[in-house]
Amino acid sequence: MLAIIGGSGLTQLSCLEIERREVVRTPYGEPSGTLAYGSIGRQQVVFLARHGHGHTIPPHRVNYRANIWALVKAAGADGIVSVASVGGMRDDLKPGALVVPHQIIDYTWGRLATFFDGGDAAVVHVDFTEPYDRSLRERLLRAGEMALLPLAGTAVYAATQGPRLESAAEIERLVRDGADIVGMTGMPEAVLARELKTPYAAVCVVANWAAGRGDSTSAIRFDQIEAVLHDSMGKVRRVIEQLCAATV
Repeated sequence: MLAIIGGSGLTQLSCLEIERREVVRTPYGEPSGTLAYGSIGRQQVVFLARHGHGHTIPPHRVNYRANIWALVKAAGADGIVSVASVGGMRDDLKPGALVVPHQIIDYTWGRLATFFDGGDAAVVHVDFTEPYDRSLRERLLRAGEMALLPLAGTAVYAATQGPRLESAAEIERLVRDGADIVGMTGMPEAVLARELKTPYAAVCVVANWAAGRGDSTSAIRFDQIEAVLHDSMGKVRRVIEQLCAATV
């Protein structure tokens, strides 16, 4: 069972032949929405819209623990692909580019970021040297090749708090820290999957130049973001289709 988490621009997966929907309750509250079960080709897939129906849940309010627990413990997913929109900070990562990041820097705060939250249970530490599963990343990159779509295979993802976008000075700081793309949902999603020992990787769509870069020098054009996402999410679906075809 492959789990796919859809972010901004991917609230539903048109290539998924839905067989049933399920409302799930978890020990950590309710996930963002119902789980949609179905298949892409012969691959069994469960889909969850990260921001809920109608894109109503902001990044800092997403119940990441409930989402990951529902996909792994309730649905039985043995791999998770996250789809997310990001801002580009590296010269070659212009709007419309597809990226499979290999590293994360976490700038979020106040989010419930672990299943091991004290109480009577022993403290548990997990290795996070490579935050994304190497094998799943390689499979995504091969799927991009099969779909004839170039995917950037290395990028450092900066996870910021949101929901506001960053200032130009903040983006300059992220660049100095070594980040290449910036988004708001990469953490704690990745570490929660690691705590449940589930392979996790991301496909990111560069929706716009980050603040102060490219054509976002003075302001970010939200109408342009919508157009980029509309076009690019179709490409993401093609990558997912190839990933599923290669998995079975």
